[in-house]
Amino acid sequence: MSFQPFAMERWQSTWENRVRFNLSESGVHPLTTAELLSLAGAGPDAVLGVVLGYSQSNGTEPLRAAVAALYPGATVEHVTVTNGSAESNYSVCWHLLGAGDRVALMVPNYMQTWGLAHAFEADVWPFRLREELGWQPDLDEVDAAIGPGTKLVVVTNPNNPTGAVLSAAAMRHIAARADAVGAWILADEVYQGAERDGPLTPSFWGMAERVIVVNGLSKAYGLPGLRLGWNVAPPAVAAQLWARKDYTSIGPGAISDALATLALRPDVRDRVLERTRGIIRANWQVLAGWYATLGDEFAARAPDAGAISFARYRSDVNSSALAERLRLDHDVLIVPGDQFEMDRYVRFGFGPPRPDLEAALERVAAAFRSLG
Repeated sequence: MSFQPFAMERWQSTWENRVRFNLSESGVHPLTTAELLSLAGAGPDAVLGVVLGYSQSNGTEPLRAAVAALYPGATVEHVTVTNGSAESNYSVCWHLLGAGDRVALMVPNYMQTWGLAHAFEADVWPFRLREELGWQPDLDEVDAAIGPGTKLVVVTNPNNPTGAVLSAAAMRHIAARADAVGAWILADEVYQGAERDGPLTPSFWGMAERVIVVNGLSKAYGLPGLRLGWNVAPPAVAAQLWARKDYTSIGPGAISDALATLALRPDVRDRVLERTRGIIRANWQVLAGWYATLGDEFAARAPDAGAISFARYRSDVNSSALAERLRLDHDVLIVPGDQFEMDRYVRFGFGPPRPDLEAALERVAAAFRSLG
């Protein structure tokens, strides 16, 4: 088994709590426990009364029922609760992949699955989202990547880092192609519910014969500190994924399970997601206006979902060198595009409180003026 350090996560985990302004985060400003309880109309006993013992290792039945209700036809037997969606992604790759297995992987993408596929010595066939197509895939390239013998197809929808949502036609094409070659689809849908405008992003659940959906509370729900994710899969596969938890985190934290069950109550879920969408709508206007003040320095498509903007820049400087300069000289953290294997791009997270976002962007503008 080979191992490649996860460049973006190490960059963020090292510096995100040491800078004045963090524009590397891809979610909105997190809720406090008090705010979540207020949205739910619950008192402090909802937390203070939780017994701090081992929780049900694949998630309590009320929580798994709340998750299953989001996916037509799913039951509690389809759901495994994990410590963040990252554990779900890891468990799926661990279960499905071995040396020489063919993986078709959307890029750019959250690079965890890219690193895991290489770690398990799989044969990775990328298919790219094309900026000139509005960050949609070229369907001929999809067909070439999802060839005969493909074991797994990995998609993130809505996408990280571009914020784009796959068209209905692209989703149908990917699902049909996976079915045609007998491949599983791993659909990371952690930004579902964080749409800037328009309806909820459709899930891949039910679109193909072999689908595993991964999601969680970190991004659209603004609850990353709960470290609460899930996967939804056919029951036989869900049992295999649960078995792998015995070798990793054992189970979710008792307080996280309780608060997640509260957050997924339908009325509370609606309020939480509306808060997220409100932040994204308002802050995108700030970022879009800021782009305009810098002329043709940046080219960026408005994201369909997520508090993230993937911007191509004109200045002749490596993206990691640029990010390091911003960190050292301006106390601002961003994600360089070469951590997605796309240099001369940067990912801005625009989910902080508006005053922080505006102040951080002033510092980024100063850095780019100094380059010019």
